[in-house]
Amino acid sequence: MSVPTQGEKFSELLNHLRLAEEDAAMLAHLTRAQGGHKDNTLADGWLRISELLRKTCHYVTQLAQGKLQ
Repeated sequence: MSVPTQGEKFSELLNHLRLAEEDAAMLAHLTRAQGGHKDNTLADGWLRISELLRKTCHYVTQLAQGKLQ
């Protein structure tokens, strides 16, 4: 059994965040494809979540690089 490293855990965290970002964007696309005004509002929400996850990836990377206090 190996001991996990910070680099491995950082990589795993970013991978999970990126997958979640992609999934939220796909949910927006699929929701919008269903049509209807209510669906478009929901799709916009999924797109905002996708954008927040993208920004989170950026902040996590900056934190790991020691650029955030």
